[in-house]
Parts: sequence; C-alpha cells; structure tokens
Amino acid sequence: KGGKENIAFLIVSLSCCSYFFFEAGLTTYFHPGINLKKIHAYSIKLYEKLEEETGQAVGFHQPGSIRIASTPTRVDEFKYQMTRAGWHPTEQYLITPEKVQELFPLLNMDKVLAGLYNPGDGHIDPYSLTMALAAGARKYGAQLNYPVQVTSLNSRSDGTWEVETPLGVIQAKRIVNTAGFWAHEIGKMIGLQHPVVPVHHQYVVTSTVPEVKALKTELPVIRDLEGSYYLRQERDGLLFGPYESQEKMKLQDSWVTNGVPPGFGKELFESDLDRIMEYIEAAMEMVPVLKQANIINTVSGPITYSPDILPMVGPHQGVRNYWVAIGFGYGIIHAGGIGKYLSDWILEGEPPFDLIELDPNRYGKWTTTEYTAAKARESYGFNNIIIYPKEERFAGRPTERTSGLYDLLKTKCSMGFHAGWEQPHWFYKPGDDTGYKPSFRRTNWFDPVGREYKLVMEKVGVIDLTPFGKFKVKGTDSVKLLDHLFANVVPKVNRTVITVLM
Repeated sequence: KGGKENIAFLIVSLSCCSYFFFEAGLTTYFHPGINLKKIHAYSIKLYEKLEEETGQAVGFHQPGSIRIASTPTRVDEFKYQMTRAGWHPTEQYLITPEKVQELFPLLNMDKVLAGLYNPGDGHIDPYSLTMALAAGARKYGAQLNYPVQVTSLNSRSDGTWEVETPLGVIQAKRIVNTAGFWAHEIGKMIGLQHPVVPVHHQYVVTSTVPEVKALKTELPVIRDLEGSYYLRQERDGLLFGPYESQEKMKLQDSWVTNGVPPGFGKELFESDLDRIMEYIEAAMEMVPVLKQANIINTVSGPITYSPDILPMVGPHQGVRNYWVAIGFGYGIIHAGGIGKYLSDWILEGEPPFDLIELDPNRYGKWTTTEYTAAKARESYGFNNIIIYPKEERFAGRPTERTSGLYDLLKTKCSMGFHAGWEQPHWFYKPGDDTGYKPSFRRTNWFDPVGREYKLVMEKVGVIDLTPFGKFKVKGTDSVKLLDHLFANVVPKVNRTVITVLM
C-alpha cells in the first residue's frame, strides 16, 4: 500500500501470520504508556475500514470498554491515566458507578467505585481479520506463499539475504521476522537468541444467557482489574478470560529449548479449568448471571511473551537488514499499527515517531533463558496490577550485569533496573523509610532524593553511570562535531557537562 514492490510473505501456517487466531479479539484505544496509544489508534481506524477496502468481512464490534475500579488506589490510577490521555485524539473518560451500571446493567455494583471508559473499543474476529489483511496485501501487490517453511537464512556480503525454502531460494534486500511463536527458531538460524517464550492463555465461552439475549444493545467489554479477567458479549452469551498469577500461570518453555512441534498450527493446548477457577468465581461475583450460565467451550492456546510484555520491533544490531516484529502479548491491537510503523520506517529510512520502548536491542547476552522465563511469568501475572509511576519489577534480578560495588551497596540503597544493570536510585540513612514503596502521591524516596540533589548541587557526589551508553569520538574535528550535535557547549578538558543530543 505504501508503493513498495516485490514484497513476499512466507507463511508456515495461518497461525504464523496470526498466532492470535484463538484469541478473544479484543481491541482498545487504551494503553498505560504514551507512545503505544498511537499504534492502538491506527489499528482500530484500519479495522474500521478494512471490510470496505478488501471486501472481506471482519466481524468488528465497537461497543466500548470499561475498566472497573473497586479499590481507592485503583481510582487513583485511573486519575493518573486520565492525565496521560488528554493530548491523545481518542476519547477516554473517568465515569461514575451510575454510568458504569447504565452501560453494563448486569454488573454487581457492590464494589464498583469508578470506571475508565473508552468509546470505540471492542472486539474483532481474529480469523476474519487475518484473511482481510491477507486480501489487502494481495490487492496491493504482495506475494503470499502458504504453506512454506524457511529452512535456512544466509546473509550475503552486500547486506542482502538468501532465504532458503523447500520451494527454492528467495533473494531479499531485507527480511522481517514476524514468525510469532516460531520467532525464536528463526533467530537461531542466524545466531540470535530472541528472548520470547509462549505462555498458555485460556478463555471460557458460555451458551445463551437469557439476560444477555434480552438486551437491546451490545454490552461493552469490561476488565475487572482486581479480579484479573476481561469479559465481553459473545453472540447471546458471554466470553471471559483471566490472567492467572505468576505462581499459577503456565509457560510452554519446552518450545524455547526444543522448538515448536513440527506441524503445529491451529492446534490448542489442553484446557485446565482448575487453574483459573478462582478467576471464574470472581467473574461470577461481578457478573451474577454467569452463575446460571453453561460453559460450552474452554479455549487454551499460545501467546508469545517478551520479558517485559512489550514487543520487539525494528532493525536488529549486529545483523544487516534483519528486522523483527515479535513478542506480541496482545497481537490483534498491535497488528495494524505496527505494520504501518515498520512500513514507514523501511520506506522513509527513519521511524515516524518514537517507540524506543520496543527497541529489540534493549535485550542482550545477559537476557538468559532463565531470565526470560522468570520475567514472562511476572509480566503475565502482573497484567492487571496497578501501574505506578517509576515502577520497578524484581523477577529475574539481579542478572549478570552487576558492578563491583553491588554486594556492598545492595542493602544500603534502593536499586533500579536499567538495561540489565542494577543501579542505585537513592541511598538510605538512619531514620529513612526504606525499600520500594510506590505511590501516586509523595513516596518514601521524596525527601531522600531531595537530600541527595542538594548534596550534589552544593557539595559533591559520586554517580554510578554504568548503565549509560558511551561513545568514544576521536579525530581532529571531534570537538566541532560534538559542538554541532549537542545543545550545550563542549566542556573543557577534565570537566563534564549535562546536555541534550539534538
């Protein structure tokens, strides 16, 4: 669609290009971060027009969605998220319990304190969406090869690639690894260990619920964050899926060590209702009509997680013209936006906007299989926890990246995690309230950090800059170059300066 010719897609299985084929198909404008909201918005706007553009029905429903707050701290989080949404063109509202009940009349309102409402959210049929995207790709000239397996990747000295398949060798200027739960195996072909691991995700579908069938309008999607599940209308019944705690969730880590079983495509895992029973009970309490509903289907399938739940998108260091778009824990809502983002980046030579949090090079050799598994467990289990500013997560830490002072300092300060490194955030003094204690108000580090700031400004301090990137610039015009690149004046010898790279 962007005008680039000679594009080939190699598809092992329809679940390779759409490993979310079994998913509940949720779409939302919401994201707790800033930059990814743009990706979500583009995906939704694309899906709204996809049937008209391709002639392929996609089953897109947009009844809106409501995140439920049932604790005062969750209400604080919603207020915090409202401050991060004001600049964005899509709608988001903090609504009262009365409005929540008006939009979703089947809720038990005993614990509902507020809702975060996103009009335009909803759900789409994953299989139909995949077929529509494939039809659109063909319409604009792409070649889709299905089924075909990549058997080898060979980089050439000029930066191009030879892609070997049972059907022959394809010459490519660049390759993009979008292989879903096969992404790790594709990476291994060229000596890369992509930190992704499949996790088991389940959802439950009910038969017709009379109270749902009697409604005149479709129910909005709800996310009961304390109950850690989502729920939406499915025809005249309901569909709901939980995110279990990290102690209960299940990884398919054998695929990392042994590879995806040959022939695996649209197969599903064996369901395990016992593992999610407490979440089913929570859903029944919040939506009482579920107590009388009959479960007609329990679906369990693979979703690929990165350590921090965010995908890896962009060119990979150390390998010319090798790009990735992998590790999507929420595939459908990212699919359209990431496709456009990568297309613009490749065609224009630079990304259309900043998505540094998705840089695949944020991981490295320190990202071991054990670390990836520990973080994936944590990230899955934390899907619905309260997201505080300056958040720290502790699974898999410390990695091998610790300085020589780590053992001496680890009990004397609050450590932060940066690019795999443990770095002191603030130091304890007698009488301080120590440890990691996040808040939406002033935290326990507010006064100690102020104390350190004053000390450095008025006297002297030592700062650990181990996690920072360093560039060595040499040559006769090095000062002239740096003076051009940086906003501040290049310092004198043996001095430093804080400045911005333009």
